[in-house]
Amino acid sequence: MISISYFQFICFLWASIGIGSRIVMSIMGSRWKEWELNNAYTVNKSKWIYIVALIAYFLVGYTWYKHFTTHVNYSWIISALSSVTIVKISTIIFNYEGFRKFASNILNDKNKMFKLNVSVVIFSVILIFMGIYLY
Repeated sequence: MISISYFQFICFLWASIGIGSRIVMSIMGSRWKEWELNNAYTVNKSKWIYIVALIAYFLVGYTWYKHFTTHVNYSWIISALSSVTIVKISTIIFNYEGFRKFASNILNDKNKMFKLNVSVVIFSVILIFMGIYLY
């Protein structure tokens, strides 16, 4: 049986979400934009956002806990990268309308959307390599 560390798991999970979401976006095409703006980030902030935010805060805290309590080389890298997600989550929680405007701006600009997608795929590939070779 193959055993993976917590940090490998986080790398593979994060990469799966990144690549999986890009695949779904390409399959859905323009419907993705409609879904994201009309269902995921509705005009009135949905309660699911608070649940996801709590999970994200917990995961970041737990990742730092694992960093300080286990002796895994380079675990600080995933801990620091996961901490960056706090910026997005906090923006959604505390500046929801600003986040919706930002998301709409990205979703309605093909060039920005392309750059975002390429960045997410590159980041996901780096995470996969980190999970395989670093941890």
